[in-house]
Amino acid sequence: MGRKITLIVTLALVIAACTTPVTPRWRQDARLIYDRVRLDGADKVFPADYRSLEEVLLKGEELASKGEGGEADKYFLLAMNKGNLLEKEFITEQQRRRAEAERLQADKEKQERARQKALLEEQRRVAQARAEAEAKAEAEALARKRQEKLRIQREKPLPAYHTVKRGESLPQIASQQDVYNDATLWPLIYRANRDQISDPRHIWPGQVFRIPRNATREDIQEARRYAQEKPLH
Repeated sequence: MGRKITLIVTLALVIAACTTPVTPRWRQDARLIYDRVRLDGADKVFPADYRSLEEVLLKGEELASKGEGGEADKYFLLAMNKGNLLEKEFITEQQRRRAEAERLQADKEKQERARQKALLEEQRRVAQARAEAEAKAEAEALARKRQEKLRIQREKPLPAYHTVKRGESLPQIASQQDVYNDATLWPLIYRANRDQISDPRHIWPGQVFRIPRNATREDIQEARRYAQEKPLH
């Protein structure tokens, strides 16, 4: 009798064990991976892969809620594999995007350096052109002043007489701009004033000399030759 009871109890325990729901083993790990990729932002980068992972996880939860722990674990394991793969793809994509961002930043900095260089070159070119224009304008203004001065000098009647000042010599008088502007032409003055000059080396303050204005080319050449042959030292 006792043996029969023991057999019945054992059989009951086996039946109870077979009907007790099996707790899914990989449920927690699958959820952790799912939450991790979501928090990392993989759902926004790979939405289709993320939805596939979510659907597999939900299917596992559905089976687990029905007490089909063994079948549920198959889906949880599949969710873990999908999650790990998605995580790796996400990391690779993040690295690619970071590298692309660095490349774009490097290109941007290179373009900015090129722009700054071109700007400096343009500024130097403009400054040089401005300086050249100012120098040209200054030279033209100076040339105009000289031309105007020459015009005034040409229009201004040259003096017909010169009063000797202390320390002056005939070459010094001839070199003056309003006389001949040429020291070698002193013989013209000497010859025109022989009545006052006995020695061309000695003239006196206060003497008034005539300045010939009608000398010919031959007169000028002869005066220069005479001045060269008989310099006043």
